[in-house]
Amino acid sequence: MKRITAIIKPFKLDDVREALNDKGISGMTVTDVKGFGRQKGHTELYRGAEYVVDFLPKTKLEVVVKDEDVDACIEAITKGAYTGKIGDGKIFISDIERIIRIRTGEENDEAV
Repeated sequence: MKRITAIIKPFKLDDVREALNDKGISGMTVTDVKGFGRQKGHTELYRGAEYVVDFLPKTKLEVVVKDEDVDACIEAITKGAYTGKIGDGKIFISDIERIIRIRTGEENDEAV
């Protein structure tokens, strides 16, 4: 099993969720985060004072899938998050050793 973590633009979340749903992937965790990469920050003017905004609002999406669903998941996230502009985001894939559903005690594939 793999955990796929994607950092995307917040306004693309619904598009990504729909694309994942179309591939049969429904469970996910979403967190509002701040950060920057090559996009860096920008300056803004507030009440006549200029200040630097170092961290930009992003959305972190985490999905755990079976190994055979990884490529479909990546394709769906890429399709849903794509704008063609800087800051579209990144996808990280990591191994999951074990999953346990608290309510039933089911483990691994049954717990996903």
